[in-house]
Amino acid sequence: MDGATVADIAERLHLSESTVRNYLSSAIGKTGTRNRMEAVRAARQQGWL
Repeated sequence: MDGATVADIAERLHLSESTVRNYLSSAIGKTGTRNRMEAVRAARQQGWL
């Protein structure tokens, strides 16, 4: 989902935009990053993606 907006992700996964925002916020917090790009980078470095 490279470069996808929250709305794009929500539509593809059949979730509400609010749910996607909550999941993204949680992932950012758990990885100790500041934004989506940093969270993706951290997840890849850890082998989660």
